[in-house]
Amino acid sequence: MGRLVAGLVQMRSSRDVAQNIAAASELIRAAARDGAEYVQTPEMTNLLERSRADLFAKIRPEAEDEAVAAFSRLAGELGIHLHIGSLAIRTGEKTAANRAFLFAPDGGLLARYDKIHMFDVDLANGESWRESATYQPGTESLVVDLPQARLGLAVCYDVRFPALFRAQAGAGATMLCAPAAFTRQTGAAHWHVLQRARAIENGAFMLSAAQGGRHEDGRETYGHSLICDPWGKVIAELDHDEPGHLVADLDIGEAEAARGRIPAIANQRDFVLKVVENGQRGGGRDRG
Repeated sequence: MGRLVAGLVQMRSSRDVAQNIAAASELIRAAARDGAEYVQTPEMTNLLERSRADLFAKIRPEAEDEAVAAFSRLAGELGIHLHIGSLAIRTGEKTAANRAFLFAPDGGLLARYDKIHMFDVDLANGESWRESATYQPGTESLVVDLPQARLGLAVCYDVRFPALFRAQAGAGATMLCAPAAFTRQTGAAHWHVLQRARAIENGAFMLSAAQGGRHEDGRETYGHSLICDPWGKVIAELDHDEPGHLVADLDIGEAEAARGRIPAIANQRDFVLKVVENGQRGGGRDRG
């Protein structure tokens, strides 16, 4: 494990795919000019579109997708690991994937990850989302080796499911992530604490690029792209919801040091869950 200069790109994706590719590319180039060897963009880099009909009119299968081709070329041109937080990718006539891509410095595709946990929620202000109505959930968690670190892939709502990140850390991941389009309401309440918690409990860096501001399709996202160190400290943040980028120099060895101080992964034990039901005596009955 060595040092890694990491960059995060914060966006305000519109309903225009070409416009979003251009905006992301400009910010990725800026991060690379500032020395980033690894650059991450937010969830739905290519498009934020609430209308299902309009979404399917604009998205394409992976082999035909202009954003996939453009970001592959850009990674090769800049010689960086380029992590596109996710793109909306057509998988069928009426189905899509919320899919992350990790490109190598030669432009080749290292990994793709389909978001596992669908954002199906009803919030207190009447805001309602049904991601599963459009997107097919993934079934595989991934960790990918970079020259300096092992990276676990995740997207946005995945961050609320700590078992996913613990499995990645148990497989040796020293960098975790949740590139996002967090709603303003949930972001203001939970964004920072969730990012810090995933870093602390796994002794890993947590890097999450975000969407921010009011988008053309009417939604509002929280912004605040950030990096937490393995002790849970926020070491870099865009403390606003405007488009931009940040760059930070990470000592990946800090993950090993944090795990040495608090060896939660090594100390983890299997257990059986029992439920003591109302009126029952004698310790309950097995549920696992």
